[in-house]
Amino acid sequence: MDSPLNLSGLRALFHSLPGFAEVQTALKAATPRRWALNAPRAARPPLAAALAEEAARPVLILTARPERALLWQEELLAWAPTLRLLTFNEPNAMFYEPAAWGQPNVRARIECLATLAPYFKLSAVNEAPPIILTSARALMTRTLPRAEFMAHTDTLKVGQSVRLESLLKGWVTLGYKAETIVTQPGQFSRRGGIVDIFPMAAAGPVRLELFGDDIETIRRFDPATQRSGEKVEVVTVTPAREVLWLTGDRQSTTGDEAQPVEFELPLRHAPASLLDYAPYHSLVIVDDWQELADTVAELEEHATEQRALQLEAELIDKDFPRPYFTWRELETQLVARQALILGARGELEDTATTPLGTAFHPGPRFGGQVKPALEQIERNVSEGEAVIVISRQAQRLAELWSARAVPTTVQESLTELPQAGQALFLNGHLTEGWRLDWTIDDGRQTTSEVPSTVQHPSSVHLFTDAEIFGVSRAQPRRREQLRRAAPLTPEAIYALFSLGDYIVHEDFGVGRFRELGKRSIDGLEREYLVLEFAEGDELYVPVYQADRLTKYVGASDHPPTLTRLGSAEWTTAKTKAQQATAEMARELLELYAKRELVSGRGFGPDTTWQTELEGAFPFVETDDQMRAIQEVKADMERPRPMDRLICGDVGFGKTEVALRAAFKAVMDGAQVAILVPTTILAQQHFHTFHARMAPYPVKVEMLSRFRTPAQSRAILQQLADGQVDIIVGTHKLLSKEVQFKNLGLLIVDEEQRFGVTHKERLKRLRTEVDVLTLTATPIPRTLYMALTGIRDISTINTPPEERLPIITHVGAYNEKLVRQAILRELDRGGQIFFVHNRVQSIGLLREKLERLAPEARLGVGHGQMDEHELEKVMDEYSEGKIDLLLCTSIIESGLDIPNANTLIVDRADTFGLAQLYQLRGRVGRSAVQAYAYFFTDKAHRPTQEARERLETLAEQTELGAGYSIAMRDLEMRGAGDIIGPKQSGQITAVGFHLYTRLLGQAVRRIKKEQITDGGRQTADGGSQPIEGSPTPLLTGTSTHAETNTVTVDLPFSIAIPADYVEDKALRLQLYQRLANLKDEASLEALRLELGDRFGPAPRALNNLLYQLRVKILAARAGVLAVSVENGQITLTLPSLDEVEQAYFAFSLVEGARTSKNKIWLPKLPEAEWRETLVAVLKKLAEEKQPILV
Repeated sequence: MDSPLNLSGLRALFHSLPGFAEVQTALKAATPRRWALNAPRAARPPLAAALAEEAARPVLILTARPERALLWQEELLAWAPTLRLLTFNEPNAMFYEPAAWGQPNVRARIECLATLAPYFKLSAVNEAPPIILTSARALMTRTLPRAEFMAHTDTLKVGQSVRLESLLKGWVTLGYKAETIVTQPGQFSRRGGIVDIFPMAAAGPVRLELFGDDIETIRRFDPATQRSGEKVEVVTVTPAREVLWLTGDRQSTTGDEAQPVEFELPLRHAPASLLDYAPYHSLVIVDDWQELADTVAELEEHATEQRALQLEAELIDKDFPRPYFTWRELETQLVARQALILGARGELEDTATTPLGTAFHPGPRFGGQVKPALEQIERNVSEGEAVIVISRQAQRLAELWSARAVPTTVQESLTELPQAGQALFLNGHLTEGWRLDWTIDDGRQTTSEVPSTVQHPSSVHLFTDAEIFGVSRAQPRRREQLRRAAPLTPEAIYALFSLGDYIVHEDFGVGRFRELGKRSIDGLEREYLVLEFAEGDELYVPVYQADRLTKYVGASDHPPTLTRLGSAEWTTAKTKAQQATAEMARELLELYAKRELVSGRGFGPDTTWQTELEGAFPFVETDDQMRAIQEVKADMERPRPMDRLICGDVGFGKTEVALRAAFKAVMDGAQVAILVPTTILAQQHFHTFHARMAPYPVKVEMLSRFRTPAQSRAILQQLADGQVDIIVGTHKLLSKEVQFKNLGLLIVDEEQRFGVTHKERLKRLRTEVDVLTLTATPIPRTLYMALTGIRDISTINTPPEERLPIITHVGAYNEKLVRQAILRELDRGGQIFFVHNRVQSIGLLREKLERLAPEARLGVGHGQMDEHELEKVMDEYSEGKIDLLLCTSIIESGLDIPNANTLIVDRADTFGLAQLYQLRGRVGRSAVQAYAYFFTDKAHRPTQEARERLETLAEQTELGAGYSIAMRDLEMRGAGDIIGPKQSGQITAVGFHLYTRLLGQAVRRIKKEQITDGGRQTADGGSQPIEGSPTPLLTGTSTHAETNTVTVDLPFSIAIPADYVEDKALRLQLYQRLANLKDEASLEALRLELGDRFGPAPRALNNLLYQLRVKILAARAGVLAVSVENGQITLTLPSLDEVEQAYFAFSLVEGARTSKNKIWLPKLPEAEWRETLVAVLKKLAEEKQPILV
């Protein structure tokens, strides 16, 4: 990832522009007045940055649209990297809509209010003044009055006495939610005298430790690891929402026990806006006054219409207060403040003008013609003018400039003034450039920032990709600090066991989870997981054996048959599964070994152009994405055929990985084929690859039914001659008539959607060329781990930084809601997908939609249309000429329209879960909040299965939810894609998780067999002895015992007490986490973590930790069981010969006895036998280690 653009050195130029000193002087006076600068759009962020930095007070920057605010944010940070920037977001809900505002938006708004509120206190504000960016609708929306916000903001300090119960109740009234574990803003948790809270306006959560009523310590902690770190003296807790739940308030409209929602804010609080939080001396900067006024007026009009709809539906009362401010009200407040209007059409009353903005002019456009652009730069330089080129292709342009003029290199930043006759090249992106006619204004004050010794250019030219290449990025990136995905807690990877869930016990079979219960045996209380098997039999599973339990996931939706305890049916099923996994593991290992022996082409290292292409990616790569890219490149550079699978959720950036791999292959002189399952996806990939590679000499073509026969013949000939570098196509690419001159890389998108014949052809290609396969089908973590080392898989689990979870609605079809959804999207300049999967009635629906939403430009697309007509519709939709695309499920795979952020699906109950999830993935592919509406038919009640599918989809709205949905539908398809359909019967029999565990064990066992005892594998698969091989003393024990095969039963109570961890679900997950530990270091780390999170460990937990330590040491020593017989600690081993029996009776501990498979330790007091047992197990483990003979 490239470093942020830094243009701070240019700001000094603006201080000497005509009018700057005058405006600066007026700003210092802080008297209410409006100044109109009349600056072009491209010049507004740099001017605002220079003026805001001089202001030294809070600044509000008002834009018409949220997209413009995001763009401002990125460009302001380029001009003034040290500015403290915040965004005051728009709510997700429209005015009068009883819907959630969205947690990221609420948090951003609260952070702004919390930053401004201290300016009204008598004490000084120590932090740098904030710059707050906001848009019209955010400014209009009412918020919590400032006095109430400040009255309910609490400051907690070390040493302060608090009434804890009262404090926690107070947090609930402020909108905080009590959770078991704190991972996100707005949550708190209490565990005895330890309280965690993530204040809504804070950068991270804190942990308060109380001694009695006194706060003893306050520490920050990491929500991902839950471990605490840096100590702090004070923490500020602001309201978590903009509506409070105060004593005496009327009940929430959402239910008696529910907290009020922001929809009720006008009912509960007096009118207030962001402007009420800005202190009187704040500076207001307006991007474009008329555009702001027009946008507010337009939003008022739609709000009036929305109010009428809500009244008609009886969702609000007639006296429901207006939830927004009108333009007249906002204008009155703005006029009373000091304001800079950067752009305005026409004259504004009571507004002073300044020539400050008139020094900037639009630059010339070259439309991708690089030679004329370089000639223009040369003329500018020769005339003593300065030229700055900011481009994603800066390296390439600098090389071309060096070849015709002065040798130059790409600069990382511009922190000093450019000199006359100088051309500078920087890697980065701005929306547009400008020409600045730079003249010293001798009659006015100039700042000391401009050194008198510098030879000033007469003009400064700023060129961007917009001027040189005609490319302007449509969607600005969100800065990383704006939004972080909720971290996964350490327990998150363990399945939640709910009452009634089907559970697989590795030794006993399939049962149902009944409860987490306690039993007392011989006076010792212990906690057990109670499972019910066939015929009502119950099994009590000790908590330390939780690693033997997995949640049942089968290959179908049908529930499994419960196992009969005491019968042979489970042993038979498990044995068959073990045999099947062993066979599969052997096949995979053989295939992997063959590929290792095949000689392939090794591609060269990255070129300069590769670096440029990757720098032009308009988004921030995620860590997962970067890792996948690096793994693919490493594979390509090795001299063997690549066969890598890229797994990632919908919209997580798999195409970018493929694009970079394709470009790398072309740069090495190879051709690339991209195989996709549908014509629509072929067109999508063709446009993506063609647009990204347009600046380079790379020819991209497409073979699909969108091409005429004549076009196809010409493309095939060019492909054979090597004139086409990248070809995108459907299964036609696999036909014999397609010939390549030098095919080096095959990219396959969604291979599981191709037929058997096509897959066989792909199998043959895998031994000839590099193959990269992409799939949106999630790969289960357990399967991924089992296949590590025998299948090259890269997973992309992290959503792009700018993505937001999709707000999902499920319900009966409602025309008013459909119109509301369409209007919301049109209001923000977006587009809509409307999916109707019946071609015969799509014409009738079109007529209905045209009547319902005449404002929308409507297009229709389905698979039975003429190819060219369908292509035209899709192109027009991609270009934004169509607002609403009424289509069938042909859009399901791969279509990427970042501006389309509303999906409406008719008769959603007739789709499969995987299909619905793929459809939802068509929206939410940018930084804009997306909405998905899944409607059912009022006249046809959905089946139970259909209702469950839709409920699952509605629940799983978080980014990356495919991995949760997968365990219901997608995951099994994903397993089939990799494992193959033959194995599905074994998955049904033993459950998916146990199946993958058996597979992992088979892989490890077969690998160990291939390197035989005292031998090494030869090239032909045989083995030969290695002289001097070490041999273990304990020949009768396995050298790699699995910890979950060890049984430990010691004479004390073990548990995580309920008063230590109250939440039963969390206790279950902790039991699984503890039981799955494999080494002492991990156990010790978890012991420290538990103490940090929950306080000092009680005796029963310490006993459990000790027992788990014994289990780990026993596994390492090859011991099968540790138990008590007649008051003596007894170790059970597979076997001991006479020599070993005699040796251990003598060497382990005084008083020990041995037999053919047991060792008895002497009777000792508990404190002593604990230490003795650990010492004996460690000694046994040492004896197991190979010694030279």
